[in-house]
Amino acid sequence: MNPVVGDLSGNAELIYLAATVAHEAGAKLLLTPELALTGYPPEDLLLRPAFIAAAASTLEQLRQRLAAYTGLSVVVGHPLQTERGLHNAASVLRDGATVATYAKHKLPNHEVFDEVRYFTPGTEPCIFDIEGCPIGLLLCEDAWHPGPAMQAKEAGARLLVSLNASPYHLHKERLRLDVLRHQTEATQLALVYVNAVGGQDELVFDGGSFALNADGLVATSMPQFESGIGLVEIDAEAQPKLGTIAKSAILESQAYSALVLGVRDYVQKNGFPGVIIGLSGGVDSALVLTVAVDALGADRVRAVMMPSPYTADISWIDAKALADNMGVQYDEIPIQAPMAAFEHALAEQFAGLASDTTEENIQARVRGTLLMALSNKTGRLVLTTGNKSEMAVGYCTLYGDMAGGFAVIKDIPKTLVYALCAYRNRIASVIPERILTRAPSAELRPDQTDQDSLPPYDVLDGILEGYMEKNQSSTELIEQGFDEASVRKVTRLIKLNEYKRRQAPPGVRVTTRAFGRDWRYPITSRFLA
Repeated sequence: MNPVVGDLSGNAELIYLAATVAHEAGAKLLLTPELALTGYPPEDLLLRPAFIAAAASTLEQLRQRLAAYTGLSVVVGHPLQTERGLHNAASVLRDGATVATYAKHKLPNHEVFDEVRYFTPGTEPCIFDIEGCPIGLLLCEDAWHPGPAMQAKEAGARLLVSLNASPYHLHKERLRLDVLRHQTEATQLALVYVNAVGGQDELVFDGGSFALNADGLVATSMPQFESGIGLVEIDAEAQPKLGTIAKSAILESQAYSALVLGVRDYVQKNGFPGVIIGLSGGVDSALVLTVAVDALGADRVRAVMMPSPYTADISWIDAKALADNMGVQYDEIPIQAPMAAFEHALAEQFAGLASDTTEENIQARVRGTLLMALSNKTGRLVLTTGNKSEMAVGYCTLYGDMAGGFAVIKDIPKTLVYALCAYRNRIASVIPERILTRAPSAELRPDQTDQDSLPPYDVLDGILEGYMEKNQSSTELIEQGFDEASVRKVTRLIKLNEYKRRQAPPGVRVTTRAFGRDWRYPITSRFLA
């Protein structure tokens, strides 16, 4: 299911509707994701007593409604306040009663997770019976550690079920299977894994729920990035029977689907009527436009081209062709007059000073102002188009191209931007080929290209991956063969531009470490290794 954080009644209704389908299908047990009642992660809503009380009240109302479905057990994730503290919990609701409740043992406190801030860990296993089969209940991180699963087995479990809100990153699908196969190998118990779906601010939950038999083989799996109900049949030996196995998508398809789902849910869950994109004729804005249209439909996407005296004719032509191919509203607003107005206003202050990046940044800020004015007037959300490579080294303008409400590709390195554009063109050739083959340029001065001031993008992205995602030092990167000058330059720029990234809008997390909730570096720092 795709819950909305804080929409207690709405999430309860989703659970009830799923229970209706499950009951009609003859199911005996319905599993929902971790904290399905509140949505995940509720963050500091968990610090508000009124929120905890409302969640408890909603859970009680849901328990009473589910009593109509005789014989169906529904496992619902929810916060639980006890004398020991607040727990990340799940309860088994059956025939109008709560037959078991489990408090999560392992509280993740890494990457995007900070559950230690809110929850007290549980210590006891939870075993409940379905049709004579004792089932052990786990919550997300519990399944990544040997203790809780083995504790459940020792308490008599013959089958494990795990409720999850496990956010996506590249290769996460394979990682989950590898980790959980270790659990089935260690316990010799089958495991049913259910995961949330949907975008929540920076995070995207990709679903992909599955059942493993005791040998670690996939018996049933559901598609990624789609809500739905899957039926798993458990035999007399507490093993899942072979069912439908969803086809695994290639990496580019997964990443693209994550962007589409992240944009769709951010826009729709926050009530925006549509989006506005500054279209440049370049590869980044091209990717953002295709993602936006695939997420929302062409009628909710507006593209604005804002040419300056340095904008090449081919940028105009390619931007217009892309907009036509995607069927979106397309407008052109030349910025030469606002540029001249700024130059006139600042002429006395800048007298005797040579032109530099100041004038380039004015162009970007004019564009940002125009886009935000259109946003204010229409209520539509501005999607920014900066990629991870640019955000890392500050190749972006604060209050210029960084102005907007959601940064779609802020966690997509430039090399992956090209790969995703190529993937989208394999579905339908909508991005003009020249956008993918010409040298990338901000077009803020004559004959400008990105590589005038940056290392080649394959080099930049390699350094960025090692330094940021793997915490490798400059020395380690140089020893791997990266050019020392490039390493020193890139790592220095990453440090210098932290203040910019703190002011950037949120955006979809796709890699194992994104600039956002799992990158918490000080702005004021002198450490450069």
